[in-house]
Amino acid sequence: MASSLLLLLISTLQLFLSHKKRQGRLPPGPPALLFIAKFLALRRRSALGLGPLLRGLHARYGPVVAVRLLGTTRVFVADIKLAHRVLVKGGATFADRPPLAEPAGLFNSGTRGISNAPYGSYWGLVRRNLAAQALHPSRDACFAPARRHARDALVRDLLGHGRDGAAAVALRPLFRRALFELLLHMTLGVKLGPEMLDEIQELQQHIVRAISGFPFFSFPAITKRLFRQRWARYVALRRRQEEIFLPLIHARRDDRATDEEDPPCYADSLLSLRISAEGGRPLTDAEVVSLCSEFLNGAADTTLTAVEWIMAELVNHPDMQSKVYEEVNRADRLELDDDQSMPYLKAVVLEGLRLHPPTNILIPHAAYGDGAEIDGYAVPKGTEVHFLVSNFGRDETVWTAAMEFRPERFLDGGEGHGVDVTGTREIKMIPFGAGRRMCPAYRLGMLHVEYFVGSLVRELEWLPAAEGEVVDMAEELDFTTVMKHPLRARVVPRTT
Repeated sequence: MASSLLLLLISTLQLFLSHKKRQGRLPPGPPALLFIAKFLALRRRSALGLGPLLRGLHARYGPVVAVRLLGTTRVFVADIKLAHRVLVKGGATFADRPPLAEPAGLFNSGTRGISNAPYGSYWGLVRRNLAAQALHPSRDACFAPARRHARDALVRDLLGHGRDGAAAVALRPLFRRALFELLLHMTLGVKLGPEMLDEIQELQQHIVRAISGFPFFSFPAITKRLFRQRWARYVALRRRQEEIFLPLIHARRDDRATDEEDPPCYADSLLSLRISAEGGRPLTDAEVVSLCSEFLNGAADTTLTAVEWIMAELVNHPDMQSKVYEEVNRADRLELDDDQSMPYLKAVVLEGLRLHPPTNILIPHAAYGDGAEIDGYAVPKGTEVHFLVSNFGRDETVWTAAMEFRPERFLDGGEGHGVDVTGTREIKMIPFGAGRRMCPAYRLGMLHVEYFVGSLVRELEWLPAAEGEVVDMAEELDFTTVMKHPLRARVVPRTT
């Protein structure tokens, strides 16, 4: 209730205080107060949960909708062709990011993360570093032992908690733990004990919820005083993160010279980076912590979400699960470079990402300069531009029976065969975004999803929690779009 009243108060003040004359014709949209009232009625805690409201607004106002909220004009684009024109053909026009509201700025050293840095030389440098180092295909083989360790630990935990099929087991917490251990090794090059691993995982989850939660600090000069205890908790959270991360990061300077068998991790590349546009300085400790944290959270939550949705679909479709098993069981081994020889597994993953993208709406883009337009409407510099990507993959004009899970559509002859998930040629589905700001780790994310889905089906048969029960596929907003009722299933060891 307090957060709802605060949002209403701030927006009302903004309406009275904002009298700047707007240039050009803005896209149509509802009055701000009406938008706020409808949003509050949804009981969503974040702007990421705007999907149901936006679908109604687009039906009334058209494919481009604008609303003035919290002092910022926000434009929402629902049309696939317009999205391609803006994200891909528009180049740098909409490649900027809007300013970060707190506490996102606190946890990103201002705007020093790849996902939120302003479009420019710093952003280009850190993004290229990530692509050329941690995400380079040559690293896949380096971390193969760590992936196998994560897979084996996950299978062992699933069988232990599920008593070899006698009881239903929840996938999400066990997979989160195994995946997080793998990603921590890739990020910081460490293998930690269970207590420290649990603390870091819990810490990162708290940070994600703080960033994606209600925008208490949109007007920090006022709200940091009103919510001083909440702000103090966020500051303490960031301090504890640095206390844990920095000794591990600093230790890499010596470890790189002494441990030749240990594959280079993401932190290694960040320690070597120099920012030429800023006098050749190295990254600060705070920037390195923020970039490592960003990689951990981004890679963990999207992969976790995608795998859970896909495994739920395979529980509901045992015939499809059997086809995946037959395909992966023919392989001598299952590794990240085998996806081309497993077309059905790849089709299942693509269909999961189409129907259940990790997020309903992309991180907002921003107009980089003056004079930008979308479909003939003016988009002033700094305007936030949003894309409802879940609608793209479920568009009935593009996909036959769009709300049904049909992996065959991605096989030879299917309507989705050869689909470009980057959206470069055209947009049919963009689970990782498109254009200059698309997720740089999309390739690694897809390969991890394929690896773990294939491994879980190869090692275990997945059955409903109770005989004849159908998995509830309702969705809920968290940092990503997750299953409202986490997947619980009986898992039985495969016998060959």
